[in-house]
Amino acid sequence: MNHSLSPLDGRYANKVADLAPIFSEYGLMRARTEVEVEWLLFLADKKISPELSKSARKKLEKVVEKFDEKSYAAIKKIEAKTNHDVKAVEMFLRKYTPKSHWNWIHFGCTSEDINSCAYGIVLHEGMCVLKPKIETVLKDLKKKAKQWKAVPMLSRTHGQTATPTTVGHEFCVFLVRAERIMEAARAVPIWGKFAGATGNFAAHIAAFPKKNWAALSQEFVEKRLELEWNGMTTQIESHDGQAALLNEMSRFSNVFIDLCRDVWGYISLGYFGQKVVAGEVGSSTMPHKVNPIDFENAEGNLKLARGIARTLADELPISRWQRDLTDSTLQRNFGLVFGHLSLALASLQKGLGKLELKKDVLKKDLKNAPEVLTEAVQTVLRAHGHADAYDQLKKFSRGQALSLEQVREFVNASKIPEADKKALLSLTPETYIGASVELVDGFSG
Repeated sequence: MNHSLSPLDGRYANKVADLAPIFSEYGLMRARTEVEVEWLLFLADKKISPELSKSARKKLEKVVEKFDEKSYAAIKKIEAKTNHDVKAVEMFLRKYTPKSHWNWIHFGCTSEDINSCAYGIVLHEGMCVLKPKIETVLKDLKKKAKQWKAVPMLSRTHGQTATPTTVGHEFCVFLVRAERIMEAARAVPIWGKFAGATGNFAAHIAAFPKKNWAALSQEFVEKRLELEWNGMTTQIESHDGQAALLNEMSRFSNVFIDLCRDVWGYISLGYFGQKVVAGEVGSSTMPHKVNPIDFENAEGNLKLARGIARTLADELPISRWQRDLTDSTLQRNFGLVFGHLSLALASLQKGLGKLELKKDVLKKDLKNAPEVLTEAVQTVLRAHGHADAYDQLKKFSRGQALSLEQVREFVNASKIPEADKKALLSLTPETYIGASVELVDGFSG
């Protein structure tokens, strides 16, 4: 029996299993342990604390390398008494640290020094899991953009027939949008702070006034933890970098929601069919149905990822005075953003993989919409001095059910050079696709 409050830990647990060890309480404790151990070793390396023997160092390093459920349970047992999670990690490490160095565990630190860096590690690891999933979707979009770059398709601006495009061109639009966000996400710094209770190294300087603690802090965060150093903070790291990353994830969600809705609509129009999977049921009562459930599931999870990401991005950078505890609760929900986005990407990828292009339906739709050529006609007329060209074509076509022959009759009656007239007469909705092919070639790499 499963009593999970979140479907990420229940129905979908196996689908986000790669994220659970990172964003769970277990993952956070593991990252905190790593930061505490690295700081203890760093102090010894910088000869601030007494030297650690090789065996002592190896023992501490193994605590991080071999961190497991038993380690986690030991920390939680201590936390049950301390009612303080970071203090529990400090006390847990005493078992693996020479007693002569107990006073150096967590030396000069406030909990948020540990937490800011631990969450930095968690977010970095989470992005390492998520990026390949995004790149897989982008690879598929690129393949479809190239494969279908010359397949004409009727556009439907405002839901009405409009200037034709190509199927590949439309997929390429989403590809380029997502690639730009991916580039922006890669550039977002993941910050860490390590400057004590209110960010000014007061306790550090009281103990060792001649040490350049800002330089040491920067070296520790950047070299040992491989994060970006934020040297100007209050008790907490300001979370602006976290907010920026969450905003990029929200933007990803928006682009893919847009993609899901468009493909859903094209399936409804019959432009795409879906491969039938043996054993699957589309409806409990209507046997014929093959529903676009992958795109619907993706859309739902993308909305959740977007909503949570936006809330966190809005609220995390705000703190009363030097620190309040609202961020602590908020940050524990990073996994929800990553989890729902991961689920959405899997559903989206599955849905894209089942698409079957129906070129006959596309051709029929284009053939039945000769009115879209009136844009080309009025534009050519404008080019040859007809100031009233738009009004002429509006009077001729607006709200009318036109045939291709009627459009050609209008062209024949127009006063334009014969070469241009000939070009317009040869034009059909299928060939009126502008530079769609060239644009796809230019932007899909």
